[in-house]
Amino acid sequence: MKKMKYVYWQDEDIWIGYLIEFPDDLTQAETREVLEENLIEMFRELDDGKSHLNRHVGEIELS
Repeated sequence: MKKMKYVYWQDEDIWIGYLIEFPDDLTQAETREVLEENLIEMFRELDDGKSHLNRHVGEIELS
């Protein structure tokens, strides 16, 4: 089973979080448990390569 870390916080009645590997993609929920479910679903969408939200890391040589 693959594990992935996430950052989360509570803002009044809403839980907000993102996966460490995808810091630009936030999700939110009314409970932490639902937030975790949302994060799992978001990872599946991002990991399959079909999402327009996928970001990549490139490298360039500076002269």
